[in-house]
Amino acid sequence: MTTTKLKIIALISMFIDHVGQFISNTPEWFHWVGRIAAPVFIYALIIGYQYTLDRKKYIIRLYLCTLGMAILNLIINIVFNETQMYITNNFFAPLFLIIIFIYFFEKKQIKYVLFLVVWQMLVFLISMLFSEIDWRFISDASVVYQFFGSIFGSVFFVEGGPFFVLLGLLLYVTRKTKIGISVVYILFSIFCYVVYSKWGYRPDFFAEYLIQYAGYQWIMIIALPLILLYNGKKGIGLKYFFYVFYPVHILILYLIGVYLSQLG
Repeated sequence: MTTTKLKIIALISMFIDHVGQFISNTPEWFHWVGRIAAPVFIYALIIGYQYTLDRKKYIIRLYLCTLGMAILNLIINIVFNETQMYITNNFFAPLFLIIIFIYFFEKKQIKYVLFLVVWQMLVFLISMLFSEIDWRFISDASVVYQFFGSIFGSVFFVEGGPFFVLLGLLLYVTRKTKIGISVVYILFSIFCYVVYSKWGYRPDFFAEYLIQYAGYQWIMIIALPLILLYNGKKGIGLKYFFYVFYPVHILILYLIGVYLSQLG
């Protein structure tokens, strides 16, 4: 299976998941199907990074997408603040962080590791500082945290949180062997189940930003066979289609959801 086919499957899965997110009274299994999307996109990202001719350009493109999606979310959330329906979807942000972490780890120098540590400590504090300002035009604090987390690149305040950035790093390390990928992926799926079972129900800062996934996240295990079917080929590409489809479909589904909620 080529990376293009993998991403198309992930895209369909993501679309179904977002229909369930924005449209009321949809079946819960829409979200179960959606668990396929994130890990497949992460794996395809790693493959793409491995074969890209210009890694710096790849990183810059991902950050510009992250920035653009963050600004779009902020505008929509301000305009429709009274609906109390908010967009925090910005999966470009964890993808950017995965790649930037890999980029610096590949340098294999302690100064780059220290840079990453200091950077994450600073942006964590900066994101909190900016987010704690009285943002009267947005009622939900998590929306503001996600915005500044995406802008500054904090692993704690991006969609999926630090654990999905960790998954990307683990898949990168084990990318050359299917056994390695399988072991890491299965253990991570079990990890999601255990962590959510123990701490995911806590209504506090720790749970809200560190454990940014549902109790059924472990269902992502069904994506493993798709990843293992990767045949090392790119396929027809469609690179920019995926970049454009993500914000467009979220915006359309959100507006439909707002419209239907007002009818109700």
